[in-house]
Amino acid sequence: MSATTSDTPILHTPLYDLHVSLGARMVPFAGYAMPVQYPTGIIKEHTHTRTQAGLFDVSHMGQVRLVGADAAAALETLVPVDIIDLPAGMQRYALFTNETGGVMDDLMVANMGDGSLFVVVNAACKAQDIAHMRQHLAARCKVEVLDERALLALQGPAAGAVMARLAPATADMIFMNFTTATLVGVECYISRSGYTGEDGFEISVPADQAEALARELLAQPEVLPIGLGARDSLRLEAGLCLYGHDLDVHTSPVESSLLWALSKPRRADGARPGGYPGADVILGQIANGVAKKRVGLRPNSRVPVREGAELVDEGGRVVGVVTSGGFGPTLEAPVAMGYVETALAQPGTALAALVRGKPVPVEVVRTPFVAQRYYRG
Repeated sequence: MSATTSDTPILHTPLYDLHVSLGARMVPFAGYAMPVQYPTGIIKEHTHTRTQAGLFDVSHMGQVRLVGADAAAALETLVPVDIIDLPAGMQRYALFTNETGGVMDDLMVANMGDGSLFVVVNAACKAQDIAHMRQHLAARCKVEVLDERALLALQGPAAGAVMARLAPATADMIFMNFTTATLVGVECYISRSGYTGEDGFEISVPADQAEALARELLAQPEVLPIGLGARDSLRLEAGLCLYGHDLDVHTSPVESSLLWALSKPRRADGARPGGYPGADVILGQIANGVAKKRVGLRPNSRVPVREGAELVDEGGRVVGVVTSGGFGPTLEAPVAMGYVETALAQPGTALAALVRGKPVPVEVVRTPFVAQRYYRG
């Protein structure tokens, strides 16, 4: 979690009072006071999201609208992703890259269907990303920061039924669809997506109606509030990266095993190759390979293997590092992700993680650790 210095004012999301009233334990995260867990506890919150539906406050994340006929082409100058051909009513995962091919942030981009794009960026990178877009895109499209909107995520196998009850039009949505719909009397932006590996929705709502919407969702029998602790264990089981841990400015999308996110039209043999920061580096890595790769890791013991633990081969040589790790409640076992030398990235490779100086056997495995269950119709 992001550290917040004592002289930095802690911001509150529009749901702060609701969290406190529900007994949440609040912690500083990316400059905001956020709920890490509720009285039920992280494991029960995690399990409820996997079996029913959990409600997450993600209002600390940045929401931006890019407006103008040139918005898609302009955004393509910053990401290795096909935005020009993104259909109306669809959302796509994207990455801001730097000149050395590193990842500045990962983000979601939706075509709103009205000549504008809806962009959601990570909380810790919000100020940087907004400045980046204003610097590079403002001459070609309007960069509108949506400070007056909150963002909620409803996640879990019951999310579809809950949303269909409150906004019937969402029943026809499939994974990565995007629409606008009325909830609690106001226009909301809704995507069928999320960060848990489960079916779910992310809902952008005017901040002054965020608590009313949260209370309406929590009034549904399937829904419980879920904090940051379970959000992290859920995304880790789903094999999803956390920016600043599994992704950073020194690591490329190819090294991060995100080749699937680099759209074919933007590759060397595509219709619009390159044209974004670090393109030469990234296209060279696609062609020639990389020295390290992100992999899944399953510790062969009950000892959790956490971020920062060195990975060693059978001879004790350091060959990588763990970037995310913890207990997977669904698996009732520890899970981790990290980077290893490419020659050791094959599933089944036996390594060890150094935990307090002692080797813990780990095996390289495919991710996700728990099958993703996005709704594809």
